[in-house]
Amino acid sequence: MEIALVVALDGPSGSGKSSTARGVADRLSLAFLDTGAMYRAMTWALIQRGIDINDPEAVAAAAGDIHIVSGTNPLAPGIEAEGVDVSGPIRSDEITAAVSAVAAVPRVREIMVEQQRAIIAASRGIVVEGRDIGSAVAPKAAVKIFLVADSEARATRRAAENEGSDPEATLEALAVRDHKDSTRAISPLKKADGAIVIDSTFLTLDDVIDQIVALVGDAR
Repeated sequence: MEIALVVALDGPSGSGKSSTARGVADRLSLAFLDTGAMYRAMTWALIQRGIDINDPEAVAAAAGDIHIVSGTNPLAPGIEAEGVDVSGPIRSDEITAAVSAVAAVPRVREIMVEQQRAIIAASRGIVVEGRDIGSAVAPKAAVKIFLVADSEARATRRAAENEGSDPEATLEALAVRDHKDSTRAISPLKKADGAIVIDSTFLTLDDVIDQIVALVGDAR
């Protein structure tokens, strides 16, 4: 039985993971999974329920009842929580500020990783992006990439995505997020064993996609 191709793409916020992963998946006719969107959807649903996201016990107790559906079409992935399309709402400043606290709760990570592995197993080949894909979710992925960029470039990109955002405020927010993600006890943000580092600071999106497509070709 042929094992489906899995490409793991990790990196910090603003490094270009989502655009790159979608581009690679589209180029290679693979499925796409944005695991960060899953954590954001969980955070949105918890807030909608009135759960204090800074109370780990309350978050853990409620997380198992929340239903999340992740699309895998790289051209229009979409994501639903509790039957609601939350593709737009999960990108708000409120969710961005809250998601790290939710993602750090062990029970939430257990639920999310189980769902992510099920989606990967059901695919015929997939590009998965996040922060712990190569290290925790899919450690046997055929290709592991750790995508980075300098802080200023990441802040500029993220501010451009969120029209009207202040680049300096975005830079500060990214620094806080980086610290939380890299120091959490469960599945911290880090380069996975065997991962190839790509610095996208001075590269175009197509440059990065080309590099990863070439690496996938070598791995096949």
